Amino acid sequence: MSRSKNRVVFALLAIFALTAVVAGPAQAKRKHKPKKPNTAKVMTRNLYLGADLTPAINATSTDDFIDKNGQILRDVDTNDFPVRAKGLAGEIKQVSPDLVGLQEVALWRTGPVNLAAATGAEKTATTVHIDYLKDLMAQLNKGKKRYRVVRVQQEFDFEAPADYNGVAGDGNLPGINSNGEIDGRLTMRDVILAKVGAGIRTKNLKSANYKTLYTPTISGIPVTVQRGWLSADVKVRKGKWFRFVDTHFEAFGAPDIREAQAKELLAKGGPLRSGSMPAVLVGDLNSDDKTVSADDALAYDALKKGGMVERGVTGKMTWGVNAGIITAGAPTDWSQRIDHVMTNRPKSVKRLAAGVTGTKPANGLWDSDHRGVWSKLKMP
Repeated sequence: MSRSKNRVVFALLAIFALTAVVAGPAQAKRKHKPKKPNTAKVMTRNLYLGADLTPAINATSTDDFIDKNGQILRDVDTNDFPVRAKGLAGEIKQVSPDLVGLQEVALWRTGPVNLAAATGAEKTATTVHIDYLKDLMAQLNKGKKRYRVVRVQQEFDFEAPADYNGVAGDGNLPGINSNGEIDGRLTMRDVILAKVGAGIRTKNLKSANYKTLYTPTISGIPVTVQRGWLSADVKVRKGKWFRFVDTHFEAFGAPDIREAQAKELLAKGGPLRSGSMPAVLVGDLNSDDKTVSADDALAYDALKKGGMVERGVTGKMTWGVNAGIITAGAPTDWSQRIDHVMTNRPKSVKRLAAGVTGTKPANGLWDSDHRGVWSKLKMP
């Protein structure tokens, strides 16, 4: 081989070597580029039903009960959910969670006086007064569909006469209470929402009422307060399937009612028995191990003993606007953390970030007597 040919070969080899050196690190970098973790952002939001029911529960007579029911309906109007829905929708849109568990999604209806409905007879009040779910979804999806309803679970459903207008002597119950001129009906619901267009799939939708329930006697009539849970198996984008559970434990009555409800979630056949999948529980548990009394820690402690671990906020309180009327000037006492995000697979479900919403009034009202809690989770 001539010298000139040698020069050409060496030059080609040098170019090839240089190209390999330059290309090598870039190829290696692409090969070892770290993957983004699978994440799911979840939120729990108690909407506040719009009035304090305690005065009606503690009524001393039928007459007093009917008067207190009228005050409850007027308080619902004062707390103006169509306005509060704007603030609540704003909270959800700002956080942009993949999944939302809602509690106290009230449906208020009215109808002609029917005293028998309060004793367990067929309910007849069907005229919609305020539908929290309809109003919230209208605000959430205004201008663009952002969220869809995955599942609705009906809870407490009660109808009774009420002195709605507060005018004495214009009622339809002579001899009982001449002020009761209308029936008011409250239907409580818990709801799961999923973000639209975020690659979220749901299946195996389930819900049920608890077996252990609060049953107060109101004006001589025993009233069963239904509470329950709902769940969906969920796949968020490219992550693995997990179970999303939403609940609202009893707010009244003895603490062992809440404890029993927590144990039902954990029992065989309960939604937190999720098999090989992780479960994520959200909700208003009306319980905590540090910010409420020892008795009111029973439900939360039962969940912890059952393997559940906190994945929500730990340094911020989630309740309370300490008044039935939640206008901007209402007294507040943010002293309890009763809204939680928990998981039964703490080794595989990690909290990347968490926070609260609804920290100040909007449009002249607090959005709720609770704050919302969100958590961004690293999933398997």
